[in-house]
Amino acid sequence: MKLALRHAAILTAALSLFAAPLLAQIQPSALSDAEVEQVRDARYVPASCILLFVKFLDLRAQEIHDLYARPRRPGRETDTRELMEQFTSIADELSDNLDDYGPRHADLRKALPKILAAVDRWSTELKSPPEDESYSVARKIALESIRDLRESSTELTAEQTAWFKDHVPSKNAPSDKTGPIDIPR
Repeated sequence: MKLALRHAAILTAALSLFAAPLLAQIQPSALSDAEVEQVRDARYVPASCILLFVKFLDLRAQEIHDLYARPRRPGRETDTRELMEQFTSIADELSDNLDDYGPRHADLRKALPKILAAVDRWSTELKSPPEDESYSVARKIALESIRDLRESSTELTAEQTAWFKDHVPSKNAPSDKTGPIDIPR
C-alpha cells in the first residue's frame, strides 16, 4: 500500500513538472469561437479564407479606433494593448496562410490587392492612439507584422501574376480552387 502511494506521489510530482511548461505555452486565441468556425468553413476556398482574416483585422483596427473615439474609460490602455496583440496574432496567421497557399498556386489574385489596400489603413489605425508605455511594444510588434504582411503580399502578387500568366486556368475548372488542398493546422 505504501509503495502504491509512493508511486502515485512520484507520478503526480512528475506530471506537475511537465504540466507547468505546457500550460505556459497555451495562449488564448485571438479569434473568437465564431471566427474560428468561419475560418474552418472557409479553408476549402483559399481566397475566401484570406479575406476572412482581412475582415478580422479590420474589426480589431475598428475596435482600437472606437476606444479613442469615445470618452475615456478605465482600462483603455490595457484594452488597446490586448487588441494590438490580437491584431498581431491574426496578422501573423494571415502571413502563415499566404506562405502556405502561395507555393500551391492557390488563386489569391482577387484577395491580395485587398490586403495591400488595407495595410495602410491598419497602420494608420494602430498609430492613431497617443503614445503610452503600456502598449508601445505591442504597437511596434503589430506595425512590424503589418510591414511583413505588405512585403509578402507584394511578392506573392508578383509571383501569382507570373504563374497565372504562364498557366492560364481552364474556363471549365472551378475558379476558386486549384485542386485539393491540405488544411493548415
